[in-house]
Amino acid sequence: MSVQTGRSERLIRSSTRYAILTVVSAILMAPLIFVVSIALSSDQTSLAMQFTLIPQEFHFDNFVRAFTSENLPMGRFLLNSLIIVFFACIGMTLSSAFVAYGFARLRAPGKSLLFIVLLSTMMIPGEVLLVPQFVLFTSLGWYNTLLPIIVPNFFANAYNVFLMRQFITRIPSELDEAAMIDGLGHFGIFRRIMMPAMVPVLAAVTIFTFTFNWGYFFGPLIYISDRAKMPLALGIQYLSSTGNAGQPPPWNMVMVGSIILIVPVVVVYYFGQRYLYESGLIGGSAGLK
Repeated sequence: MSVQTGRSERLIRSSTRYAILTVVSAILMAPLIFVVSIALSSDQTSLAMQFTLIPQEFHFDNFVRAFTSENLPMGRFLLNSLIIVFFACIGMTLSSAFVAYGFARLRAPGKSLLFIVLLSTMMIPGEVLLVPQFVLFTSLGWYNTLLPIIVPNFFANAYNVFLMRQFITRIPSELDEAAMIDGLGHFGIFRRIMMPAMVPVLAAVTIFTFTFNWGYFFGPLIYISDRAKMPLALGIQYLSSTGNAGQPPPWNMVMVGSIILIVPVVVVYYFGQRYLYESGLIGGSAGLK
């Protein structure tokens, strides 16, 4: 009886646990299901705003119209976002790795103090820099271009530098010494030894940069006014705030854009989560030296 009672209790606890997880998962998935339902609805349903949580219509041609309709420049929005994330990922990854290598391997007076100053910039609110940056980029003639969104990524980031620097400190310095004996300088060591060894943390920083810039809204909202130059996040907001002759916005097409905005982030994270784990495990376990 005691054995059967124990099994029954374990079964009840397991069933209760799975039931709770199922309910919580359904609640968390409901907004995404609603987005898909609206994206697959017809123009008539969108105009009448008669949406349902569970999809009742399946107009997959909405995803085609998003890129072929002249009134819905989703393709242009997507291209602008791809341009931004491409150069942002390259700039942020390379510049952060270069600065991190200097802090981890080079010897210079005041290096530790300078590193502390760099980390202290993480405590500066972005709103404090908003007006000076706007004045600077406007004076350079960069207003209404993608440059204010792309160029800052080529000047590293304090958090990424810290993460990479901690990663590099875990790489044996004997590799550097052996390379110097073979005639390599610091640039050669950085390119031939450090960069291949830093693949996990480089991938992690690339994922961080991609995720941030792919859905970046605030910067483009400030610097870009031309619809043809808007990235996807800002373009979706533009579509959601416009309608024809007082009619509601095309919510079905807005949700199509939202799905396009969500899917790449999920895919990138799914395939790159291993690198996120490796970089966090190794970089986070290294202490300041």
